Amino acid sequence: MTRPRTPGGRLAAWAELLRVSAAFSVPGDALAGAAASGARPGGRTLLAAGSSLCLYEAGMALNDWADREEDRAERPHRPLPSGRISPAAALTAAAGLTAAGLGLAAAAGRPALATASALAGTVWLYDLRLAGTPAGPAGMAAARTLDVLLGATATARTGAAARTALPAAALLGAHTYAVTSVSRHETRGGSTRAPLAALATTAATAATVAGLRRGAPTRLPADRREAAAPGPPGPRAARTAARVGLAALYGTTAALPYLHAALNPSPPLTQRAVGGGIRAMIPLQAALSARAGALGGALATLALVPLARLAGKKVSAT
Repeated sequence: MTRPRTPGGRLAAWAELLRVSAAFSVPGDALAGAAASGARPGGRTLLAAGSSLCLYEAGMALNDWADREEDRAERPHRPLPSGRISPAAALTAAAGLTAAGLGLAAAAGRPALATASALAGTVWLYDLRLAGTPAGPAGMAAARTLDVLLGATATARTGAAARTALPAAALLGAHTYAVTSVSRHETRGGSTRAPLAALATTAATAATVAGLRRGAPTRLPADRREAAAPGPPGPRAARTAARVGLAALYGTTAALPYLHAALNPSPPLTQRAVGGGIRAMIPLQAALSARAGALGGALATLALVPLARLAGKKVSAT
């Protein structure tokens, strides 16, 4: 294949490299972290979301740069082995996006910068050392956990916010661990254990978020505590219905593809299971916001679902 000679072709190659449709699973981390911190989202939350997006896309570019030789043999259609993007350009993009992510975090305050620095280090460590190893799922889970904590520390502007948001961050980290474990088999298939373990993780996570299992208590600000307190129906009932409904949406989005992959661990079904796990992150983030009483944040997160689908269709059509 030859390099594209049109601006549209180059843009499509970069969209494929950066996996733009998957990037819609990122902003919800900041909103979920902000909600779990007990602070109201604002401009610093947007800075955290922007930082997260930059660091996520840095990881996408760095991943293809690190895997360029393997992709040359197994995925020659990818942007680097096909020659549509040079390895130097991908590495430069990874470094530039990392710097941009840290700059946005710095604008949100020192606690956010400290968290973003840890996240950036985890992203580079994963892509250069941990990917493809047994430690890979733990590295990816750590990155997603830190991403939620970035939203908390940026919004509340205090390191203590990380402790408050840790239960929510751990739930997203556990889901990420499960998805990444399944993804290790998406090329060759053959594993029933990974999708079964992911299925069990999904069930436990959905039950915890919905309130069917006892989990760590969520600290709410005063106005949300009032809505959650026993009393007349209204805000409390809406919050409960949103939390349970979104937890169910998360569970069904992830669980059904996992079940199919467990029954038939072929590469196509395993790949669909990975895709289902990635798509399920958005309703999980929304459910975590609703669990913390932030219905506005939950709705804003859920609105990313159709945008992700639209972006995915446009990328696949190019």
